[in-house]
Amino acid sequence: MSELVRSLEPLTLWNHFADLNAVPRPSKKEERVRQFMVDFAKTLNLVVLQDDIGNVIIKKPASPGMEDRKTVILQSHLDMVHQKNNDTQFDFDTQGIEMEVKTDRVTAKGTTLGADNGIGVAAIMAILSSRNVAHPPIEALFTIDEETGMTGAKQLDKTILTGQILLNLDTEEDDEIDIGCAGGIDITGTKTYTLESLDSGFETKKLTVKGLKGGHSGMDIHKGLGNANKIITRLMDAMQKKGVVHLQEFQGGSLRNAIPREAVSVVRFRESELENIMASFERCKSAIEKEYQSLEPNLSISIEDAASKEVLNGEDSKHLIYMILGIQNGVYRWSPDFEDLVEASNNLARIQLSDGQLEVACLTRSSVESVKDDLKATVRGVMELNDLDVVFSGDYPGWEPRQDSDILNVATSIYTDLFTQEPRVVACHAGLECGILGERYPDLDMISFGPNIRGAHSPDEYVEIRSVQKFWKYLLEILKNVPKA
Repeated sequence: MSELVRSLEPLTLWNHFADLNAVPRPSKKEERVRQFMVDFAKTLNLVVLQDDIGNVIIKKPASPGMEDRKTVILQSHLDMVHQKNNDTQFDFDTQGIEMEVKTDRVTAKGTTLGADNGIGVAAIMAILSSRNVAHPPIEALFTIDEETGMTGAKQLDKTILTGQILLNLDTEEDDEIDIGCAGGIDITGTKTYTLESLDSGFETKKLTVKGLKGGHSGMDIHKGLGNANKIITRLMDAMQKKGVVHLQEFQGGSLRNAIPREAVSVVRFRESELENIMASFERCKSAIEKEYQSLEPNLSISIEDAASKEVLNGEDSKHLIYMILGIQNGVYRWSPDFEDLVEASNNLARIQLSDGQLEVACLTRSSVESVKDDLKATVRGVMELNDLDVVFSGDYPGWEPRQDSDILNVATSIYTDLFTQEPRVVACHAGLECGILGERYPDLDMISFGPNIRGAHSPDEYVEIRSVQKFWKYLLEILKNVPKA
């Protein structure tokens, strides 16, 4: 089915996307895709550079008649989020993405598609390989590790680029021009518990929550989608209201920038309390299913017998459950300045408890640094009250919107002329690299745009074919109309 992608229009873009998706490219393991890009540049006899961190820069002279225009930096990231359905057998380290064409969509078989940000990369490759596209001098910047730390952007060589305009091709609504984004920080809490063995007379049960949509922890955080870590903890809290619950294991979520789709926990409690505990579990399960019946139609909640191991004592288990319930998840504050823009949020992304070792991982986002600090303190406070060691890492800045932008004026006018309606000029809640790149190169004039991508960071990810055609037409027209130097 992947071959059908190669027959789509624009042919050059989709063929580059298919080539790219044949190369495994997990975050922090971009060696193969970096070499792929270097080899690509060499086949075109273009100048190609790599900086010390591993970003790839390919330079192409202006097409005839465009030599007097400002140099444009076309920027996308090489890595992709790796998520798969629980029943999908797939090795992201060795396999290329298996794509399918479904009506007006390109999707993948049980995994993320990599349209985020592979469509942007493919579009840039199509410009670089073109012979008949009018464009100014191009510096193509392919960054690494955007999805798990933005380390490529953070450590980009400050002298390697000369362009004055940057077009970031990493947003997911084709009627938007982004001029700002949220910053973010990773919060990790850890603790070691003393375990105890329980005598006979205890039941051991495994709780499973699955079938949730998941999604992008920035772009989708406002939708009210289910967080598997929160849902399964509600169920355990309902159970402990009718008896002492001992936590044995907890595995929920994976990547910080993905809303958790699945979670599993193992608990033990007295056989004498089984009837009341199970009745409370069923009542809570029914309530949750009713709450999410429209948003999460595939939600599945189950409970079954499990093998027994050492457990946390009752007080530690209760306090851990309370802590998870207390950690902020979802929207923390809406922007007072931009309509319908989430200003700050927290994603309770991953919880791992095994053999007494606990790790809780969050991604906190905000477009305002002081609000980000406030939300950090809120999450830290709940964790430290439960004696977790808290570490902050991966801090990156937001991108402050600029209305007085030459390239924004050009892009807005072109969009209106091409599509007979005005674009939405917005700031987004995702963590674009523009804020970091703007710190490295303060004089850059930047905008971000892209095609419609849905379900990014989940196996439901797809990109709309007609939207890619619209995005490609728009990109070509912007390049044709870049201001003179």
